[in-house]
Amino acid sequence: MNFEITPLSLSGACQDKSDALIVLVSEGFKPGKDALSQLIGHALHVKDLEFKAGKVLPAYLAPGIHAARVWLVGCGQGSANNVKTAIAAVMPAVKLAQVANLTVVLTSSLDAVALQAAVQGVADGSYVYTTTLSKPTPRKLKKVRLGVPALNAATQTVFDTAVATVSGVELAKEWANRPANHATPTLLAQAAQQLAKSAKFTCQVLGPKEVAKLGMGSFMSVAQGSREPLRFIVLQYHGAPKQQAPVVLVGKGITFDTGGISMKPAAEMDEMKFDMSGAASVLGVFKALGQLKPSINVVGLIPACENMPDGLAIKPGDVVTSMSGQTIEILNTDAEGRLILCDALTYAERFKPAAVIDIATLTGACMVALGAVRSGLFASNDALAASLSHAGDQALDLCWRLPLDDDYADGLKSNFADVANVGGRAGGAITAAKFLQRFATTFPWAHLDIAGTAWKNGAAKGATGRPVGLLLQYILGQASSRAIVKPRKDKTGASKRA
Repeated sequence: MNFEITPLSLSGACQDKSDALIVLVSEGFKPGKDALSQLIGHALHVKDLEFKAGKVLPAYLAPGIHAARVWLVGCGQGSANNVKTAIAAVMPAVKLAQVANLTVVLTSSLDAVALQAAVQGVADGSYVYTTTLSKPTPRKLKKVRLGVPALNAATQTVFDTAVATVSGVELAKEWANRPANHATPTLLAQAAQQLAKSAKFTCQVLGPKEVAKLGMGSFMSVAQGSREPLRFIVLQYHGAPKQQAPVVLVGKGITFDTGGISMKPAAEMDEMKFDMSGAASVLGVFKALGQLKPSINVVGLIPACENMPDGLAIKPGDVVTSMSGQTIEILNTDAEGRLILCDALTYAERFKPAAVIDIATLTGACMVALGAVRSGLFASNDALAASLSHAGDQALDLCWRLPLDDDYADGLKSNFADVANVGGRAGGAITAAKFLQRFATTFPWAHLDIAGTAWKNGAAKGATGRPVGLLLQYILGQASSRAIVKPRKDKTGASKRA
């Protein structure tokens, strides 16, 4: 799907050659003399149209308007949430009408977040999964034109970011939505290699032998119950000088999770194909980076494997040795995500990172705490936490910071190893984060628990592509802030940071 942005007045929209128009009508609208303005003004006057966000009035073959179909949509005050609501309300009709060429017209200027919401809303509302269907019905919408009252460089930049975000989100959706037999660790690694080749960054894939040489005993222990060989994927995007410390993203890549010997209930186990959504989000971010090419260095680490109950699988009570040298008593084999992430966090040290963020569908406890609205955020660094929270707000990809008090780690004590992999039901999302924190002591670290936000179930079952938007917004913010910091010279003539 192609997006473009252009200055477009309501009078210009009357002559637009698209198949259909969506007109977002915000409070304060004043009708002009053109046919579209008159249509809106009359609809408001007779109260067939309201400013309330999400109120939709369709029109067909309206006089003086070239497009056959027109949807007038109330957009409240034009806030990001108003735009999100308005687009979500009208897109089912657009999809049903099989529109191929759409123009979205804004009757007032939108801020950066609202503009992104318009682009992302159209993409979400028209998304279709087709990969494993024998007779797929592909997405009909091919071209979307966003008509704004005025276009400047800042608006263009926001638009470009929104389009790249959509591209990354849809790649993440694609891989998270695929059934486990179509998204094995090997296939996921091949997807990363193909992405790196097309976007011109580097990708290294390590197999069982290389991982064993690194001493990743915790990661290997999860993979040993599956016939699918593990893969450790290392992506590197170089947008800044090599000496600049990178941001490292670590995505949980459990391509299917049965729970292992601590077997999950059969009901809804099919949704455990989504357990690699953290890995999928890392791929999505790198897809967007390849399009935007920001001036920053980013590393993506994806430990990928299945968690299966084979005769060789790890058992409750087993003790394994992580790459860091710490020993772990595995009390529950269904707490496997932290076992693969901990070795990836240790591996991240070699990059001397500015920050490390791991992303994982880690705990049902986080879903209970925050539902499907906000991802759980844990961080060892207040500045990092604040930056991620702000990025989530800007991307409409919300998170909420939860505590990391040391007292929560008491439940992870073990008589037989340095640490246990679970700490009981109470505070389960926090004790999982405390486990990971043990392996992230040499750099600023944050953990995003996306168990409640990575996918939807029920009739709308499918991946959301979160938190690609949050992560990309954070990285772009870091690139911008680092570009502002210029070297200054001391009295000896040596450069140092201001």
